[in-house]
Amino acid sequence: MKHLTWLITLITLIMLSACNNETQKNDVVLTKIEEAPLTYILPSPKTDGKMSVEKALAQRRSHRAYQDKALSAEQLSQILWSAYGITKPVEDNPDRPSSRPSFRGGFRTAPSAGATFPFEIYAIVGNVSGIEPGVYKYISENHKLVRVIDQDVRVELRKAALDQMMVEQAPATVFWSAIFERATVRYGDRGRERYVCMDLGHSGQNVYLQAEAMGLGTCAIGAFTDADVSRVLQLPAEEEPLYMMPVGYIVVRQ
Repeated sequence: MKHLTWLITLITLIMLSACNNETQKNDVVLTKIEEAPLTYILPSPKTDGKMSVEKALAQRRSHRAYQDKALSAEQLSQILWSAYGITKPVEDNPDRPSSRPSFRGGFRTAPSAGATFPFEIYAIVGNVSGIEPGVYKYISENHKLVRVIDQDVRVELRKAALDQMMVEQAPATVFWSAIFERATVRYGDRGRERYVCMDLGHSGQNVYLQAEAMGLGTCAIGAFTDADVSRVLQLPAEEEPLYMMPVGYIVVRQ
């Protein structure tokens, strides 16, 4: 009888442990909010990883071919956070003098001239587990995605990007548009001609290094027809298309 009691206790403990593990797993799964428009609250990003910055720098390459394999919501969350995520929230002060920056949510993973943060970040989703295909705006202040187009536009985007197949192959693409006025209102033409370009390089390199650290591949793309990309992504008039980076599992060449 004692052996039977011990066995039942052991089985109960194992079942409780399994339930706890499952709960912990569920804690990191994104939250889907059934609103109009559809919104996903993304899993919290990690601030520590297994690969050093030095190793990621040494191994970083541009990869132009991707496997037909889905990304996870956690992976997309981490990539978007690396591009433009908030690292220290700062509340904007309406009484702040015009010469002082508006942080638009706080300090971020990428630096910006005068903290003007001129970019809008989008995720073009085709094959990401738990996220419906479509075009989403990344809202860094709440680390969430808000759907702006409810269909997979990878084929149309590939055509607008001069038929670069990696745009269609990748399960997801990070896209940057710029609202130049955020920089020019403080810096004039220099903001448009120099500072926004500098900001873009910071953000894009973050995605390169984050993808490398996660065992994924990416490639920066600036070759596309602006008007066609704006039409495919239905960008607002004040946003100008700048950059896109497909992200996925790379095809290993033998």
